[in-house]
Amino acid sequence: MQSASTNIGERMGRSQELSDSKRGPVIGGHLGNKSIRDISWLLNIPHSTVSGIITKWKQLGTTATQPPSGRPRHMTGRGQRMLKRTVRRSRQLSAESIAKDLQTWCGLQMNPTTVRRELHGMGFHGRAAASKPYITSAMQSVGCRGVKHAATGL
Repeated sequence: MQSASTNIGERMGRSQELSDSKRGPVIGGHLGNKSIRDISWLLNIPHSTVSGIITKWKQLGTTATQPPSGRPRHMTGRGQRMLKRTVRRSRQLSAESIAKDLQTWCGLQMNPTTVRRELHGMGFHGRAAASKPYITSAMQSVGCRGVKHAATGL
């Protein structure tokens, strides 16, 4: 028999999805009028997992893995890394030119709107940098106190 600490250690963290060979006995136990607690103890599977398998079987009539919902993403991880590298190299490029570059380099046919959306998700936004006046070394040593303001004359 396993100790309690080993059993807890196995259950902590996210794990792989249960195989069909382990889902079958869960449904078999449920059809045999076993409680969720008993099924969990017998198969060494968490209560929440057993409950989820039974609920899914009642709703869908199957325990097979369903395809993910939603449209698949257009950009792969490799394309996103290439996009980030391109923008870091030259931040002045337009979305249209970046889309053309991605098409020539890695064959991704992409709309400039998609490029903007991906860049926005990465934290790049289409904003110009704030203009900063030329500050001489004399101004730096004196600080703001030594510079007269044009509007107030102070």
